[in-house]
Amino acid sequence: MVSKKLPELQIGHLKAAVPIIQGGMGVGISLSGLASAVAKAGAIGVIATAGLGMYEPDQFKDLKKANKRVLQEEIAKAKKATDGIIGVNIMVALSDFDDLVQCSVDEGADLIFMGAGLPIKLPKTLPLDKLGELRTKFVPIVSSGRATELIFRSWAKQYGHVPDAVVVEGPLAGGHLGFKREHIDDPEYALEKLLPEVVRAVGPYQEKFKKDIPVIAAGGIYTGADIYKFMQLGAKGVQIGTRFVATYESDASQEFKEAYIKCKKEDIIIIDSPVGLPGRALLDSFLKSIMAGVKQTFTCPWKCLKTCDFKNVPYCIALALTNAKDGKLDEGFAFAGANAYRVNKMTSVKEIIKALEDEYSEKITCCAG
Repeated sequence: MVSKKLPELQIGHLKAAVPIIQGGMGVGISLSGLASAVAKAGAIGVIATAGLGMYEPDQFKDLKKANKRVLQEEIAKAKKATDGIIGVNIMVALSDFDDLVQCSVDEGADLIFMGAGLPIKLPKTLPLDKLGELRTKFVPIVSSGRATELIFRSWAKQYGHVPDAVVVEGPLAGGHLGFKREHIDDPEYALEKLLPEVVRAVGPYQEKFKKDIPVIAAGGIYTGADIYKFMQLGAKGVQIGTRFVATYESDASQEFKEAYIKCKKEDIIIIDSPVGLPGRALLDSFLKSIMAGVKQTFTCPWKCLKTCDFKNVPYCIALALTNAKDGKLDEGFAFAGANAYRVNKMTSVKEIIKALEDEYSEKITCCAG
């Protein structure tokens, strides 16, 4: 008899009762509040590190120091609020990527999710648990089997170690996308195509290193039926971001949450980010002005992103996202996944997890019938 319950997700010694990873959403949308609530519900909560220091009084003096201090505080608050699994999302494109990774390890983060670039290096200090395993688990976010192979081959050669899991993110995700503009709507680059490709790339390394390496599907996953579908294609779990934004526990402002609740499908657009990648966002007055050719005046306190040509971009994306998080949507914009228009009310993390479980069960019942 097939179980109608969502299966557990195991990454190394970590075991989540619910195979759902809450996507890391910056700037400031998923901090300790949302991450701890998700972890309490049996899934994996994730703190996003991008722009953490933007709220600190010393941001213009030493943003790097401010980022590290706030990350330490957020991990501590999350771990104090729950004994569930807490991860940290760190963009490889961040100028202080290495420092934030080491900080996360030192502060006892359970997992580190690394996207927006190829994470080729591991931190210098890696504490081991009682079983001799790395205490913190490392999970790259990829958009192809080729990228997966490159990361795994590099880590195996340099460290004699490979990632503990891998997230494959398709083009329906929110925020920065690891695809060319012309590939975003191309069926050949759909998550349904990418997932089996990544599963195949991981296979030989599971055998060589004698460890289970779960592949996590991400990008546009919204319902329990979606979870069922991608698990049938080889995923061991899923990453969901958009559906958690308009929750009471989300760290975003109420105005930011209302932007999701009120948006229509046609409001979700693809933009060219100052960091050199396409991104999916909600169209608002700020983005309309940028698209009309208006250039914002700003001061760059510190080049926070390696790929940002701050002298020639029309606006500071860190500042725009910080303003949006605070509800000043006339001075910024909200990143959002392709399904943001389906968010129509405020709810709780616990209610979302329960709805996903029910939807998954209904899908299995339907398929069995």
